[in-house]
Amino acid sequence: MNGALSSHLFTVPRFNEQRITQLSVRAVKDRGSSWKIVPSSNMELSITRPDDWHLHLRDGELLEAVVHHSSQHFGRAIVMPNLKPPITTTTAAVAYHKSILSALPKGCDFAPLMTLYLTDAMSPNEIKLARQSGVVFGVKMYPAGATTNSDDGVTDLFGKCLPVLEEMVEQNMPLLIHGEVTSPDVDMFDREKVFIQTVLSPLVQKLPQLKVVMEHITTSDAVNFVESCHEGFVAATVTPQHLIFNRNSLFQGGLQPHNYCLPLLKRETHRQAIVSAVTSGSKRFFLGTDSAPHERRRKECPCGCAGIYNSPVALSVYAKVFEEAGALDKLEAFTSFNGPDFYGLPRNTSKIRLVKTPWKVPNSFSFEWGDVVPMLAGQTLDWLPSL
Repeated sequence: MNGALSSHLFTVPRFNEQRITQLSVRAVKDRGSSWKIVPSSNMELSITRPDDWHLHLRDGELLEAVVHHSSQHFGRAIVMPNLKPPITTTTAAVAYHKSILSALPKGCDFAPLMTLYLTDAMSPNEIKLARQSGVVFGVKMYPAGATTNSDDGVTDLFGKCLPVLEEMVEQNMPLLIHGEVTSPDVDMFDREKVFIQTVLSPLVQKLPQLKVVMEHITTSDAVNFVESCHEGFVAATVTPQHLIFNRNSLFQGGLQPHNYCLPLLKRETHRQAIVSAVTSGSKRFFLGTDSAPHERRRKECPCGCAGIYNSPVALSVYAKVFEEAGALDKLEAFTSFNGPDFYGLPRNTSKIRLVKTPWKVPNSFSFEWGDVVPMLAGQTLDWLPSL
């Protein structure tokens, strides 16, 4: 159903020879389906185990179904709090943390890093409790109505939320921002740009010591803004889909519901700007998949949900982008160093391999309650992650 994954960049790749070897690859099975691999002797990259700094794990049956796709390759993940009801207290975050741990495969060392859902009613004391908990590592700001399960989001950032933001500065707690305005007067494709002008820029000026992550950036405006800010205080996560898709991917060959996410995919010029930023070696940008699973019937319907389930393919896509940009030597910093450095956490010590060998993405993952369709379903990718 998704459009073909095409190559946009034509730079001859350069490689870090210290991290590349040759080996033979065998077929590997994944829970719920078989990864179809073409055996061959191919290039291998060895990188520090990555982290995912923006992940939706959901809860209940969906959590149990998808968590292994993240835990098998990522060491840690910042877990989004937009459940029903949202995770607005430290007590709720601790309970959700326990639910995730109980859903992990036996012996797995994946560490969920929890977040709180910012509301107009949150108190500064909740930030103190969050810092003391040892499991909460950020506060997520959704403008009310901006995306999935955001109806309880912020309506008065500079008024009711200001005491909370000031306490976040004191506690060195990052604010993780879905950067879009929600006014119906603003074009859907301009909402990130207007948010930067009317909300984010004034926020950074008012609280320059507040650590801010502008999540899933989609425009050259966001790239320019992040690069203009003081390094170490403002950073951005970047998704696989916003690196390889532009807004044509929503419509080519018919409406493509599994390419629909928020913020929306943008023009090709914006995609190119984001690729240039992340492959430049800048410390301001790091991996955040925004992987957001929905059951197939909630995507393929008259009012389909926003969200792309990319955890099974994310590392393969990132490797492709960096290879095409001739920047494989900068991939490890983007996937494994920049994120923990910004959050003040230690880098992972274990390694993961990326083997350049063709493998086919499953058409879907099937469970008793329904199917989940991954990004690039049914397509062949070039890089295969392996522990």
